[in-house]
Amino acid sequence: MKAFIIDRYGKKVALRATEMPEPELGKDDVLVQIHAAGVNPLDLKIRDGEFKMILPYRMPLILGNDLAGVVVRVGSRVQQFKPGDEVYARPDDDRIGAFAEFIAIKQGSLAIKPKGLTMEQAASIPLVGLTAWQALVEKADLKKGQKVLIHAGSGGVGTLAIQLAKHLGAIVATTTSTANVEWVKGLGADVVIDYRKDDFEKVLHDYDVVLNSLGTETLEKSLRVLKPGGKLISISGPPDADFAKSAGLSGFLKLVMRLLSYGIRKKAKRRGVSYSFLYMKASGEQLREITALIDSEVIHPVVDRIFPFESTPDALAYVETGRAKGKVIVKVK
Repeated sequence: MKAFIIDRYGKKVALRATEMPEPELGKDDVLVQIHAAGVNPLDLKIRDGEFKMILPYRMPLILGNDLAGVVVRVGSRVQQFKPGDEVYARPDDDRIGAFAEFIAIKQGSLAIKPKGLTMEQAASIPLVGLTAWQALVEKADLKKGQKVLIHAGSGGVGTLAIQLAKHLGAIVATTTSTANVEWVKGLGADVVIDYRKDDFEKVLHDYDVVLNSLGTETLEKSLRVLKPGGKLISISGPPDADFAKSAGLSGFLKLVMRLLSYGIRKKAKRRGVSYSFLYMKASGEQLREITALIDSEVIHPVVDRIFPFESTPDALAYVETGRAKGKVIVKVK
């Protein structure tokens, strides 16, 4: 099968088109012919080697962290899916590989694709949808009337998180550039901070939750907008010991994570708030919850550009510019 791979880690490493063997199918696996794949900043972080300590991938590695497609074959223990089903998924961390013609996915990580979406629209949902769900529903337990700040509201996670937070009844603030202010208001944001003109930490106060996807400076400033008891949840790090424990990492790596997050945890504690790191996990069950919200038109996909499969390296380069509004998609079939 055709696939796009990296042979080693590094910021300058280019995706390479090659032929790879079709994935082997385990008893609980579903073989999916990929029609469309999402391109994410996570692909860049994996390429750069940011997670090589906690996710020791073997090279050559097929990148790609979410997809939509059609079931081709199922393992002997699979009962939820059959050949011909239209599905979408974020594969498990150790089984990524959506920049390819086929992928084998655990049945528990897969869900039937929302009927009203194209394959390209469906492929835009799993990673960012699950990230928003696990941050706002699981970790934050966001309630009606609470105030949440979602950074980078025009990005892939931001566009979905704004919509989900509004559905949960929260008052939503977000940060974005001048060009996107009205656009993110259209997604449901109540308060929009143009980061080119204003410092969010000087404008916003007494927030219950902050969802951070940006760098260290933004992370530390975010502490100042939270009220006592508030929660700072970051998908861009630093990882903490709780993450290391949930990921089943070694005692040494737990210590490393504890040290990496010591500074921000100490500052959070001083302000009477909590800090936690979120590395989103695959979940077909949660995807079905998200599907219900899409089917009832509570959430809609936001797709910036669709690239042909042969232009997958160009799609990744476009994501690296940081200018995408919503998701970037590769049309595989």
